[in-house]
Amino acid sequence: MSLASHLEELQRKHGEIERQIDEAMNHPSVDGLEIVSLKRRKLLLKDEIEKLRVQTTH
Repeated sequence: MSLASHLEELQRKHGEIERQIDEAMNHPSVDGLEIVSLKRRKLLLKDEIEKLRVQTTH
């Protein structure tokens, strides 16, 4: 997988998790720990995306 396609895949996953968080926050029956877990995964993806962007610019 090329670096560009890997970056696109990570961005797609980031957006998907963003939608899951929005959906979970609109349902009062969703456990708060689940939302925290999703936010943590989203942050890890964001960090990985930024790391790859730095690598592509150097």
